[in-house]
Amino acid sequence: MYCHYKQVYIVYLGELAGAMAKEAIVENHHKLLLSVKGSEEAARASLLYSYKHSLNGFAAILSEEEATELSGRGEVVSTFRSEGRWAPHTTRSWEFLGFEEGTRRGPGGGGSDWLPSLDKSGGDVIVGILDSGIWPESRSFSDEGLGPVPARWKGVCQGGDSFSSSSCNSKIIGARYYLKAYEAYYKGLNTTYAFRSPRDHDGHGTHTASTVAGRVVDDVSALGGFAAGRASGGAPLARLAAYKVCWPIPGPNPNIENTCFEADMLAAMDDAVGDGVDVMSVSIGATGAPPRFADDGIAVGALHAVRKGVVVVCSGGNSGPKLGTVSNLAPWMLTVGASSIDRAFNSPIKLGNGVEIMGQTVTPYQLPGNKPYPLIYAADAVVPGTPANVSNQCLPNSLSTEKVQGKIVVCLRGSGLRVEKGLEVKRAGGAAIVLGNPPASGSEVPVDAHVLPGTAVSAADAITILKYINSSSTPTAILDRPRTVVDVRPSPVMAQFSSRGPNVLEPNILKEIRDEQPDVTAPGLNILAAWSEASSPTKLDGDHRVVKYNIMSGTSMSCPHVSATAVLLKAAHPDWSSAAIRSAIMTTATVNNAEGGPLLNGDGTVAGPMDYGSGHIRPKHALDPGLVYDASYNDYLLFACATAGAPQLDNSLPCPARPPPPYQLNHPSVAVPHGLVNGSSPVAVRRTVTNVGAGGARYTVAVVEPPGVSVKVAPRRLSFARTGEMKSFQIKIQATGSSNGSFSAGSYTWTDGVHVVRSPVVVVLAS
Repeated sequence: MYCHYKQVYIVYLGELAGAMAKEAIVENHHKLLLSVKGSEEAARASLLYSYKHSLNGFAAILSEEEATELSGRGEVVSTFRSEGRWAPHTTRSWEFLGFEEGTRRGPGGGGSDWLPSLDKSGGDVIVGILDSGIWPESRSFSDEGLGPVPARWKGVCQGGDSFSSSSCNSKIIGARYYLKAYEAYYKGLNTTYAFRSPRDHDGHGTHTASTVAGRVVDDVSALGGFAAGRASGGAPLARLAAYKVCWPIPGPNPNIENTCFEADMLAAMDDAVGDGVDVMSVSIGATGAPPRFADDGIAVGALHAVRKGVVVVCSGGNSGPKLGTVSNLAPWMLTVGASSIDRAFNSPIKLGNGVEIMGQTVTPYQLPGNKPYPLIYAADAVVPGTPANVSNQCLPNSLSTEKVQGKIVVCLRGSGLRVEKGLEVKRAGGAAIVLGNPPASGSEVPVDAHVLPGTAVSAADAITILKYINSSSTPTAILDRPRTVVDVRPSPVMAQFSSRGPNVLEPNILKEIRDEQPDVTAPGLNILAAWSEASSPTKLDGDHRVVKYNIMSGTSMSCPHVSATAVLLKAAHPDWSSAAIRSAIMTTATVNNAEGGPLLNGDGTVAGPMDYGSGHIRPKHALDPGLVYDASYNDYLLFACATAGAPQLDNSLPCPARPPPPYQLNHPSVAVPHGLVNGSSPVAVRRTVTNVGAGGARYTVAVVEPPGVSVKVAPRRLSFARTGEMKSFQIKIQATGSSNGSFSAGSYTWTDGVHVVRSPVVVVLAS
């Protein structure tokens, strides 16, 4: 029995056929709707968006019965509900990337010239930001010294609340907003906490945009003077186009979290391609189980954008360190995990027994008197009726005013927001908060600008503090003044929150990021960037502080670092395909930290491909990768035919009866399930590389075999007489023994003595 409740559905029709006029495309969409609606008036009233620049499809308000009827039409590839998605998945991070390039010149040295093209490239490259909008008055978006807008730009500067055509300039060259699907779901927009315009009320979109392409700005810092220095995006001369697709979730504190509906996002992606963007930065990911590719608005939009030559970069998610949590799984996108940089915000804690612990904070307040204050564990100070399993987490209205008045309260992370815990301590009259990590977060400490004095500590240090409290009849602590420090080692370290692989839709493609971690990792922990002046640093309703720059953590922050790298590659190599740019970034990534040791996780364990993908980005190396792995639109369609994640994605290419296995996609990494390599014959994987370096190059291969797996590459030498020449080789993979864990990882690397072209090889042992 069908439900007649009407919702927003996306009806995806595949690739646009030929040079069809936009009006004719829209008319075809109306005719399809008319076939299920019964009247011209009802059909036109139900249509929200027609996608007509890069893909063929539309979004409309349909009943389940109508959607099912449309899905049975031969021209329809898929019909799926427009689901809500969430987005909130720098002065130092770009300088730190120079250290990963090998330009460190001693403690705190190196950096300013790590990439000579940093201030010279990208002026003709346009990057589209799908996010919560933009705060155009930020100094990071000045157009001083920029030339005219590229003539190929076809976008608009859409006006609205507190935003007009004058809000755009030669830096922010376009701005649009999309909320039809949002309003269809929530029955409108409350403009008391959101602008009906491209203006950013939240701050997230401004932060990501300035990380990609913010101008060089001197004398920048977070609230309280933390992280002071010169701020810059990775491609400071690139042009920006803001596509606002994320809006507040109605509720008691709507500014805390945004939601982004697929119908709105797909309209933005389609417009961005029509407008002329070169790179699309999407710090947005799915909540819950990832959908099939054919039912995934971001994947569908990205597929058609890539066909038009646009590089699409997405965050991998913030659901780590659990395996199988990575989102944005399609191999035609660059998926990004998050890692740290070499900066910390040290905040010493002196316990009453003489032990000193180093916390971290960007809270601009200090306890008066530099004297000991009573110390109490939240679980010992809750009001009656607080559930035992969350009694230590300082959830709203859980603390007893009588017990915490004037004391430093130790709270543990877990349920609820970190900054809300500080607000609860302040409400109950506490003097300060010490926020302890859970075991899974290890020593990784995201910092916050709390509304009262406070700091955060690692899991091990939290245990030390609790043992002291339990052993003392009158526990006390002194919170010393915090300060910014650099050259922290080891760095980078993989963020524990970063989502991990393996790819739960298709284990044959190695995608390991976090809501933000997949193909590569980039700085995403405690990143300073521009902020909306309509939003406080914590985004809490009770926080009325205004900042121009703010520190945030997430794969949402690492995604724009990779987007900026793609901009620089687009500027240097305008003829390269999206796949070639993705390959250059992946194969030149490093699996070592800035000191030469292996990349570690936040809990101190050695990281691997499921954590960081191909490794940590090195933009300068990516500019000259030597060899690239290319792939076409048809390659991706054939891949989709062979995977459960996406049967036929486009009617223009019917799926063959026996499509090539998905691991045969010419991807810069190799991943196969253990069951395929455990037979009597090896699995033969074919790859093709294109020489993008000089002619006369000779490459040899070096293999690091995964434990318990044999990997043989043939031929072992490749010679190229000219630039653009292509060579193929075969990788034979076979299990030779047992291996512990859920996967076994190795690599193969081509080198000519100058270039190092590395690809991870992963055999997934267990799901």
